[in-house]
Amino acid sequence: MPSAPAAPVKQPPAADRVYSHIKEAVLDRRYEGGTLLTEGELAEAVGVSRTPVREALLKLEVEGLIKLYPKKGALVLAVSAQEIADVVETRLLVEEFAVRKAVPASERLIGRLEELLEEQRQRAVDGDLAAVAVTDRTFHAEIVRHAGNDILSKLYDQLRDRQLRMGVAVMEAHPDRIAKNIIEHAELLEAIRSGDADGAAQVLRRHVSRVKVLVRGEER
Repeated sequence: MPSAPAAPVKQPPAADRVYSHIKEAVLDRRYEGGTLLTEGELAEAVGVSRTPVREALLKLEVEGLIKLYPKKGALVLAVSAQEIADVVETRLLVEEFAVRKAVPASERLIGRLEELLEEQRQRAVDGDLAAVAVTDRTFHAEIVRHAGNDILSKLYDQLRDRQLRMGVAVMEAHPDRIAKNIIEHAELLEAIRSGDADGAAQVLRRHVSRVKVLVRGEER
């Protein structure tokens, strides 16, 4: 008997497609801070009507990525100095605690960090900044997850979008930081592998704190 035709792949709802399109473009800075997006342009780019565009924009405004201006469009919000300071401060509170809890580390964590470090090196060779930022963020998230506190992990996950956006911004402004980040991750991994909780916390604090001055353009 002839095989039945394959069922068509069902697309996500139109508003979800618009939301994903805009969010990904904002996070990897194809839509930079200060860019004005119009409903018509977005509808044409995604191939939908304006109604789902409005729905997606409202959701993105709630998340703090854009600001809606009636009859004008949506302004992509730039990363503010206060936001940078808040994210770095929160990361330090969570990650320093987590890295101390994660040491002595399991073989599973060590293996996963080794995989991510190698993946980050490969993404850097490829020149894919968005992918480098994702792998960078995942490296840190794995340490937090292995601290064994689900509430802390969920809190940390709320920083994801801001971390990715700042990560791409740093790498665009300071391309040399890609290699330096990889070196610092290797140092952090070695401290964790050796069971040196204090040393790991020190490396992490230096590494994360540098984000603030780099995004502001105060240091190379």
